[in-house]
Amino acid sequence: MMLRNIVRSGLRAHQKWAFAASMSSAPATAPIVKPEIHHTGIFVNNEWLKSASGKTFPTINPASGEVICQIQEGDKADVDLAVKAASDAFRFGSPWRRMDASDRGVLLNRLADLIERDSVYIASLETLDNGKPYSSALAVDVAATVKCLRYYGGWADKNHGKVVPMDGDYISFTRHEPVGVCAQIIPWNFPLLMLGWKIAPALATGNCVIVKPAEQTPLTCLYVAELAKEAGFPPGVFNVIPGYGPTAGAALTYHNDVDKVAFTGSTEIGKLIQKGAGESNLKRVTLELGQTSS
Repeated sequence: MMLRNIVRSGLRAHQKWAFAASMSSAPATAPIVKPEIHHTGIFVNNEWLKSASGKTFPTINPASGEVICQIQEGDKADVDLAVKAASDAFRFGSPWRRMDASDRGVLLNRLADLIERDSVYIASLETLDNGKPYSSALAVDVAATVKCLRYYGGWADKNHGKVVPMDGDYISFTRHEPVGVCAQIIPWNFPLLMLGWKIAPALATGNCVIVKPAEQTPLTCLYVAELAKEAGFPPGVFNVIPGYGPTAGAALTYHNDVDKVAFTGSTEIGKLIQKGAGESNLKRVTLELGQTSS
């Protein structure tokens, strides 16, 4: 279960806090002017892979227009591989499914610790790839991502059902179960923070995720994937497929073994995702969309 109401209310609260925090003074720590790029591949089953097609795409420094590096371009074949990995990780009796809820919380807190440990590097990488001021990236994006992960880490063992009173010699109770394989498509404007908002509630409640970052800003998401491995998430639980919406995004939306799609972006694309979910396996959909044009 994805804690929908909690997620939505939490998003709005974080958004208001983020804009307020962006007005704060610059941090004391200096940025890394040219952060080293550690990962440019596809992340599946805790391994770094090249795209099945051999294609790559550039990610651009918006301040200078220069190419930062080439990123492996995932498409349907890579999505199929990631969905299989996530499905295997989610199978009944797997290490992830048998993991105690409190231990899922430990992993989320450990990931938060690692992001905090590398906060200067991650904020510098976000600035390079996204173009936002370093002070904002460090004080807002990184800090709020850490808080979000810790918040849902605390929720991991507190999401439970209830006993329902009924007549006769019977007991009726509810049990919350994870949805399964969740595709999560995030936008370019808050690459790191949107990643945290998407993965934290999904992982806290025992789902497996496949993230498609925006093709304009994939670098911080890819770095966090390596940190998730370092934190101890089992193979297949956290996967990243960089690529384009009409290929990688569409493949996730139409895949019959994807149980949910969460998308933040335009209303136009949101309608296509809703359509694709309906034409495939009627997967669950969460859409956070911009305003429709008049």
